[in-house]
Amino acid sequence: MSTITVRSPADFHVHLRQGSLCKLTTPHVKQGGFDLAYVMPNLKPPVTTVDQAVAYKAELEAIDPSVEYLMTLYLSPELTPEEIKKAKAAGITGVKSYPRGVTTNSDGGIESYEAYYPVFAEMEKQDMVLNLHGEVPSDPDTDTHVLNAEARFLPHLHKIHAQFPNLRIVLEHATTRAAVEAVKACGPTVAATITAHHLALVVDDWAGQSWNFCKPVAKFPSDRSALREVIKEGHPRFFLGSDSAPHPPHAKSVSTPDHGCAAGIYTSPILLPLTAHLLDSFGALDKLEGFVSTFGRKFYKRELASGVQTSSAGAQMSTAGKHPTPVTLRKVPEGVTVQKEYTLAEDSLVPFWAGKKIGWEIVRD
Repeated sequence: MSTITVRSPADFHVHLRQGSLCKLTTPHVKQGGFDLAYVMPNLKPPVTTVDQAVAYKAELEAIDPSVEYLMTLYLSPELTPEEIKKAKAAGITGVKSYPRGVTTNSDGGIESYEAYYPVFAEMEKQDMVLNLHGEVPSDPDTDTHVLNAEARFLPHLHKIHAQFPNLRIVLEHATTRAAVEAVKACGPTVAATITAHHLALVVDDWAGQSWNFCKPVAKFPSDRSALREVIKEGHPRFFLGSDSAPHPPHAKSVSTPDHGCAAGIYTSPILLPLTAHLLDSFGALDKLEGFVSTFGRKFYKRELASGVQTSSAGAQMSTAGKHPTPVTLRKVPEGVTVQKEYTLAEDSLVPFWAGKKIGWEIVRD
Protein backbone atom coordinates (compact mmCIF):
# COMPACT_ATOMS: atom_id res chain seq x y z
CA MET A 1 0.00 0.00 0.00
CA SER A 2 1.61 3.27 -1.13
CA THR A 3 -1.14 5.69 0.04
CA ILE A 4 -3.83 5.66 2.66
CA THR A 5 -6.64 8.14 3.35
CA VAL A 6 -8.15 8.84 6.77
CA ARG A 7 -11.35 10.80 7.36
CA SER A 8 -10.93 13.66 9.83
CA PRO A 9 -8.34 12.37 12.30
CA ALA A 10 -9.08 13.25 15.94
CA ASP A 11 -6.60 13.47 18.81
CA PHE A 12 -8.48 12.70 22.02
CA HIS A 13 -5.78 13.85 24.45
CA VAL A 14 -3.49 16.80 23.76
CA HIS A 15 -1.75 19.50 25.79
CA LEU A 16 -1.62 22.92 24.13
CA ARG A 17 -0.39 24.94 27.13
CA GLN A 18 -0.96 28.69 27.39
CA GLY A 19 0.56 32.07 26.60
CA SER A 20 3.26 32.31 23.96
CA LEU A 21 3.91 28.55 23.97
CA CYS A 22 0.27 27.98 23.02
CA LYS A 23 0.85 30.01 19.85
CA LEU A 24 3.59 27.56 18.85
CA THR A 25 1.77 24.33 19.74
CA THR A 26 -1.78 25.00 18.53
CA PRO A 27 -1.04 25.13 14.76
CA HIS A 28 0.82 21.82 15.11
CA VAL A 29 -2.49 19.99 15.61
CA LYS A 30 -3.43 20.66 11.99
CA GLN A 31 0.17 20.30 10.79
CA GLY A 32 0.22 16.82 12.31
CA GLY A 33 -2.92 15.90 10.32
CA PHE A 34 -5.71 16.39 12.85
CA ASP A 35 -9.08 18.18 12.70
CA LEU A 36 -10.14 17.69 16.33
CA ALA A 37 -8.25 18.20 19.58
CA TYR A 38 -9.45 17.09 23.02
CA VAL A 39 -7.71 19.68 25.16
CA MET A 40 -6.31 18.99 28.63
CA PRO A 41 -6.96 21.48 31.47
CA ASN A 42 -3.73 21.28 33.53
CA LEU A 43 -2.66 24.88 33.00
CA LYS A 44 -1.32 27.28 35.64
CA PRO A 45 -3.79 27.88 37.18
CA PRO A 46 -5.79 24.82 36.06
CA VAL A 47 -9.04 25.16 34.14
CA THR A 48 -11.54 24.52 36.93
CA THR A 49 -14.53 26.65 35.84
CA VAL A 50 -16.74 26.92 32.80
CA ASP A 51 -15.74 30.53 32.25
CA GLN A 52 -12.06 29.58 32.16
CA ALA A 53 -12.71 26.76 29.68
CA VAL A 54 -14.75 28.99 27.39
CA ALA A 55 -12.04 31.65 27.45
CA TYR A 56 -9.33 29.07 26.75
CA LYS A 57 -11.27 27.70 23.79
CA ALA A 58 -11.63 31.21 22.37
CA GLU A 59 -7.87 31.67 22.68
CA LEU A 60 -7.23 28.44 20.75
CA GLU A 61 -9.77 29.30 18.06
CA ALA A 62 -8.15 32.69 17.58
CA ILE A 63 -4.85 30.92 16.84
CA ASP A 64 -6.28 28.27 14.50
CA PRO A 65 -10.05 28.23 13.86
CA SER A 66 -9.82 25.26 11.47
CA VAL A 67 -9.59 22.74 14.34
CA GLU A 68 -12.49 21.64 16.54
CA TYR A 69 -11.50 21.98 20.19
CA LEU A 70 -13.29 19.89 22.79
CA MET A 71 -12.75 21.33 26.23
CA THR A 72 -12.32 19.77 29.66
CA LEU A 73 -12.40 20.86 33.30
CA TYR A 74 -9.85 19.91 35.95
CA LEU A 75 -11.39 17.80 38.72
CA SER A 76 -10.90 19.79 41.90
CA PRO A 77 -12.75 20.62 45.13
CA GLU A 78 -14.19 23.72 43.47
CA LEU A 79 -16.08 21.63 40.92
CA THR A 80 -19.74 21.13 41.88
CA PRO A 81 -22.75 19.41 40.31
CA GLU A 82 -24.11 22.84 39.46
CA GLU A 83 -20.93 23.69 37.57
CA ILE A 84 -21.29 20.40 35.69
CA LYS A 85 -24.77 21.45 34.55
CA LYS A 86 -23.35 24.77 33.45
CA ALA A 87 -20.48 23.01 31.66
CA LYS A 88 -22.84 20.79 29.71
CA ALA A 89 -24.89 23.79 28.62
CA ALA A 90 -21.67 25.53 27.47
CA GLY A 91 -20.64 22.57 25.32
CA ILE A 92 -17.77 21.36 27.51
CA THR A 93 -17.17 17.67 26.92
CA GLY A 94 -15.43 16.18 29.93
CA VAL A 95 -13.64 16.39 33.26
CA LYS A 96 -10.04 15.29 33.74
CA SER A 97 -8.87 13.66 36.96
CA TYR A 98 -5.22 13.83 37.98
CA PRO A 99 -4.01 12.02 41.11
CA ARG A 100 -2.00 14.45 43.19
CA GLY A 101 1.60 14.88 42.09
CA VAL A 102 1.84 12.15 39.45
CA THR A 103 2.50 14.31 36.40
CA THR A 104 2.88 17.86 35.05
CA ASN A 105 0.82 20.48 36.92
CA SER A 106 -0.96 17.91 39.09
CA ASP A 107 -0.16 19.38 42.50
CA GLY A 108 -3.85 20.17 42.85
CA GLY A 109 -4.85 16.63 41.95
CA ILE A 110 -7.24 14.50 43.95
CA GLU A 111 -6.58 12.04 46.75
CA SER A 112 -10.02 10.47 47.18
CA TYR A 113 -12.55 9.67 44.45
CA GLU A 114 -15.49 9.09 46.80
CA ALA A 115 -15.55 12.79 47.63
CA TYR A 116 -16.44 13.47 43.99
CA TYR A 117 -19.29 11.00 43.68
CA PRO A 118 -21.91 13.81 43.53
CA VAL A 119 -19.97 15.35 40.64
CA PHE A 120 -19.71 11.97 38.88
CA ALA A 121 -23.44 11.39 39.38
CA GLU A 122 -24.24 14.70 37.68
CA MET A 123 -21.75 13.93 34.90
CA GLU A 124 -23.49 10.60 34.33
CA LYS A 125 -26.85 12.40 34.18
CA GLN A 126 -25.50 15.05 31.78
CA ASP A 127 -23.68 12.45 29.63
CA MET A 128 -20.25 14.01 30.10
CA VAL A 129 -16.98 12.07 29.98
CA LEU A 130 -14.68 11.38 32.92
CA ASN A 131 -11.03 11.21 31.84
CA LEU A 132 -8.79 9.39 34.31
CA HIS A 133 -5.03 9.71 34.53
CA GLY A 134 -4.64 6.08 35.54
CA GLU A 135 -1.86 6.10 38.12
CA VAL A 136 -1.54 6.29 41.87
CA PRO A 137 1.21 8.35 43.53
CA SER A 138 4.50 6.65 44.31
CA ASP A 139 4.80 5.49 47.92
CA PRO A 140 7.83 3.61 49.29
CA ASP A 141 5.79 2.30 52.21
CA THR A 142 3.59 0.32 49.81
CA ASP A 143 6.30 -0.35 47.20
CA THR A 144 4.40 1.79 44.69
CA HIS A 145 6.50 3.26 41.89
CA VAL A 146 6.28 4.38 38.27
CA LEU A 147 6.32 0.83 36.92
CA ASN A 148 3.33 -0.44 38.92
CA ALA A 149 1.44 2.83 39.45
CA GLU A 150 -0.99 2.10 36.60
CA ALA A 151 -1.78 -1.45 37.66
CA ARG A 152 -2.46 -0.28 41.20
CA PHE A 153 -4.85 2.37 39.93
CA LEU A 154 -7.13 -0.11 38.14
CA PRO A 155 -9.23 -1.00 41.23
CA HIS A 156 -10.28 2.67 41.30
CA LEU A 157 -11.42 2.38 37.68
CA HIS A 158 -13.50 -0.70 38.46
CA LYS A 159 -15.01 0.90 41.57
CA ILE A 160 -16.03 4.11 39.79
CA HIS A 161 -17.47 2.14 36.88
CA ALA A 162 -19.44 -0.13 39.22
CA GLN A 163 -20.87 2.89 41.06
CA PHE A 164 -21.70 4.78 37.84
CA PRO A 165 -22.22 2.18 35.11
CA ASN A 166 -23.63 4.68 32.60
CA LEU A 167 -20.87 7.24 33.08
CA ARG A 168 -18.58 7.33 30.08
CA ILE A 169 -15.02 6.90 31.33
CA VAL A 170 -11.72 7.03 29.45
CA LEU A 171 -8.62 5.52 30.99
CA GLU A 172 -6.02 7.85 29.54
CA HIS A 173 -2.73 6.80 27.91
CA ALA A 174 -2.92 3.10 28.81
CA THR A 175 0.52 1.46 29.03
CA THR A 176 0.04 -2.05 30.39
CA ARG A 177 -1.55 -5.36 29.51
CA ALA A 178 -3.43 -5.13 32.80
CA ALA A 179 -5.00 -1.84 31.71
CA VAL A 180 -6.08 -3.28 28.37
CA GLU A 181 -7.72 -6.22 30.10
CA ALA A 182 -9.41 -3.98 32.68
CA VAL A 183 -10.96 -1.72 30.06
CA LYS A 184 -12.19 -4.69 28.04
CA ALA A 185 -13.79 -6.13 31.17
CA CYS A 186 -15.70 -2.94 31.96
CA GLY A 187 -17.91 -2.90 28.89
CA PRO A 188 -19.20 -0.28 26.44
CA THR A 189 -19.10 2.83 28.64
CA VAL A 190 -15.37 2.53 29.36
CA ALA A 191 -12.64 3.17 26.80
CA ALA A 192 -8.91 3.89 26.73
CA THR A 193 -6.59 6.13 24.80
CA ILE A 194 -3.21 4.91 23.56
CA THR A 195 -0.39 7.24 22.60
CA ALA A 196 1.87 6.90 19.58
CA HIS A 197 5.00 7.01 21.71
CA HIS A 198 3.84 4.13 23.92
CA LEU A 199 3.55 2.04 20.76
CA ALA A 200 7.24 2.72 20.16
CA LEU A 201 8.91 2.76 23.59
CA VAL A 202 9.70 0.32 26.38
CA VAL A 203 11.36 0.91 29.74
CA ASP A 204 14.89 0.65 28.33
CA ASP A 205 14.17 3.56 25.98
CA TRP A 206 13.58 6.09 28.75
CA ALA A 207 15.88 4.82 31.51
CA GLY A 208 18.69 7.36 31.32
CA GLN A 209 17.12 9.10 28.31
CA SER A 210 15.20 12.18 29.38
CA TRP A 211 13.70 12.94 25.95
CA ASN A 212 11.71 9.69 26.14
CA PHE A 213 10.53 10.22 29.71
CA CYS A 214 6.80 10.71 30.20
CA LYS A 215 4.07 9.86 32.69
CA PRO A 216 2.94 7.19 32.67
CA VAL A 217 6.31 5.74 31.75
CA ALA A 218 6.63 3.17 28.99
CA LYS A 219 6.59 -0.31 30.49
CA PHE A 220 7.80 -3.76 29.41
CA PRO A 221 7.91 -5.29 25.92
CA SER A 222 4.97 -7.53 26.84
CA ASP A 223 2.93 -4.44 27.75
CA ARG A 224 3.79 -2.73 24.48
CA SER A 225 2.75 -5.92 22.70
CA ALA A 226 -0.64 -5.76 24.43
CA LEU A 227 -1.20 -2.21 23.14
CA ARG A 228 -0.25 -3.25 19.63
CA GLU A 229 -2.42 -6.36 19.79
CA VAL A 230 -5.57 -4.48 20.79
CA ILE A 231 -5.05 -2.09 17.87
CA LYS A 232 -4.51 -4.99 15.45
CA GLU A 233 -7.71 -6.48 16.86
CA GLY A 234 -9.54 -3.32 15.84
CA HIS A 235 -11.16 -3.02 19.26
CA PRO A 236 -13.51 0.00 19.08
CA ARG A 237 -12.90 1.21 22.64
CA PHE A 238 -9.18 1.80 22.16
CA PHE A 239 -8.24 4.88 20.18
CA LEU A 240 -5.59 7.56 19.81
CA GLY A 241 -4.96 10.17 22.44
CA SER A 242 -1.47 11.49 21.80
CA ASP A 243 -0.78 12.98 25.23
CA SER A 244 1.48 15.27 23.22
CA ALA A 245 3.06 17.31 25.99
CA PRO A 246 5.33 20.25 25.11
CA HIS A 247 8.19 21.25 27.39
CA PRO A 248 11.03 23.65 26.61
CA PRO A 249 14.30 21.85 25.86
CA HIS A 250 15.99 22.93 29.09
CA ALA A 251 13.19 21.32 31.12
CA LYS A 252 13.59 18.02 29.27
CA SER A 253 17.37 17.84 29.18
CA VAL A 254 18.27 19.04 32.67
CA SER A 255 17.56 17.48 36.04
CA THR A 256 18.83 18.18 39.54
CA PRO A 257 18.78 16.22 42.80
CA ASP A 258 15.69 18.21 43.78
CA HIS A 259 13.87 18.27 40.43
CA GLY A 260 13.87 15.69 37.65
CA CYS A 261 13.40 16.34 33.98
CA ALA A 262 9.91 17.24 32.76
CA ALA A 263 7.55 14.35 32.03
CA GLY A 264 6.19 14.61 28.51
CA ILE A 265 6.82 13.75 24.86
CA TYR A 266 5.93 16.12 22.04
CA THR A 267 4.35 14.46 18.99
CA SER A 268 1.71 16.87 17.65
CA PRO A 269 3.51 18.15 14.50
CA ILE A 270 4.32 14.61 13.27
CA LEU A 271 1.42 12.72 14.83
CA LEU A 272 -0.45 11.19 11.89
CA PRO A 273 2.64 10.14 9.88
CA LEU A 274 4.24 8.78 13.06
CA THR A 275 1.13 6.77 13.93
CA ALA A 276 0.91 5.38 10.38
CA HIS A 277 4.60 4.45 10.52
CA LEU A 278 4.16 2.61 13.82
CA LEU A 279 0.98 0.76 12.81
CA ASP A 280 2.65 -0.21 9.54
CA SER A 281 5.61 -1.62 11.49
CA PHE A 282 3.44 -4.17 13.31
CA GLY A 283 0.97 -5.00 10.56
CA ALA A 284 -1.96 -2.83 11.62
CA LEU A 285 -2.02 -0.15 8.92
CA ASP A 286 -5.51 -1.27 7.87
CA LYS A 287 -6.71 -0.25 11.36
CA LEU A 288 -5.38 3.31 11.08
CA GLU A 289 -8.68 5.10 10.39
CA GLY A 290 -10.51 3.36 13.20
CA PHE A 291 -7.71 4.05 15.65
CA VAL A 292 -7.18 7.74 14.80
CA SER A 293 -10.70 8.75 13.84
CA THR A 294 -13.87 6.68 13.89
CA PHE A 295 -13.51 4.75 17.18
CA GLY A 296 -12.84 7.81 19.31
CA ARG A 297 -15.41 9.91 17.50
CA LYS A 298 -18.08 7.30 18.13
CA PHE A 299 -17.28 7.03 21.84
CA TYR A 300 -17.31 10.82 22.19
CA LYS A 301 -20.42 11.14 20.03
CA ARG A 302 -18.60 13.25 17.45
CA GLU A 303 -19.22 10.86 14.58
CA LEU A 304 -18.60 12.01 11.04
CA ALA A 305 -21.61 13.22 9.11
CA SER A 306 -22.40 15.40 6.12
CA GLY A 307 -24.13 18.73 6.73
CA VAL A 308 -25.33 18.19 10.29
CA GLN A 309 -24.38 16.13 13.29
CA THR A 310 -26.31 15.35 16.47
CA SER A 311 -25.09 16.43 19.86
CA SER A 312 -25.28 14.13 22.87
CA ALA A 313 -28.30 16.16 24.00
CA GLY A 314 -30.08 15.27 20.76
CA ALA A 315 -30.02 18.72 19.17
CA GLN A 316 -28.84 19.14 15.61
CA MET A 317 -25.81 21.35 15.12
CA SER A 318 -24.48 22.74 11.86
CA THR A 319 -21.05 21.47 10.91
CA ALA A 320 -20.33 24.37 8.59
CA GLY A 321 -16.57 24.89 8.55
CA LYS A 322 -16.08 21.56 10.35
CA HIS A 323 -16.91 19.17 7.52
CA PRO A 324 -15.06 15.84 7.51
CA THR A 325 -11.69 16.39 5.88
CA PRO A 326 -9.90 13.44 4.32
CA VAL A 327 -6.16 13.34 4.96
CA THR A 328 -4.02 11.27 2.60
CA LEU A 329 -0.63 9.87 3.51
CA ARG A 330 1.91 8.33 1.17
CA LYS A 331 4.65 5.88 1.94
CA VAL A 332 8.18 7.20 1.57
CA PRO A 333 10.60 4.26 1.30
CA GLU A 334 13.65 6.40 1.98
CA GLY A 335 11.88 8.05 4.95
CA VAL A 336 11.26 11.66 5.94
CA THR A 337 13.57 13.16 8.57
CA VAL A 338 11.79 14.59 11.60
CA GLN A 339 12.57 18.25 12.18
CA LYS A 340 15.01 18.70 15.06
CA GLU A 341 13.31 21.70 16.61
CA TYR A 342 10.24 23.93 16.25
CA THR A 343 10.55 27.57 17.21
CA LEU A 344 8.40 30.68 17.46
CA ALA A 345 9.89 33.88 18.88
CA GLU A 346 11.61 32.81 22.12
CA ASP A 347 9.86 29.45 22.46
CA SER A 348 11.29 26.20 21.13
CA LEU A 349 10.29 22.52 21.27
CA VAL A 350 12.07 19.31 20.35
CA PRO A 351 9.71 16.67 18.92
CA PHE A 352 9.75 12.92 19.45
CA TRP A 353 12.18 11.14 17.10
CA ALA A 354 13.93 14.41 16.24
CA GLY A 355 16.41 13.75 13.45
CA LYS A 356 15.08 10.24 12.84
CA LYS A 357 13.12 9.09 9.80
CA ILE A 358 9.42 8.33 9.45
CA GLY A 359 8.24 6.19 6.55
CA TRP A 360 5.02 8.13 5.85
CA GLU A 361 4.17 11.74 5.05
CA ILE A 362 0.99 13.78 4.58
CA VAL A 363 0.15 14.61 0.99
CA ARG A 364 -0.35 18.36 0.90
CA ASP A 365 -1.88 20.29 -2.01
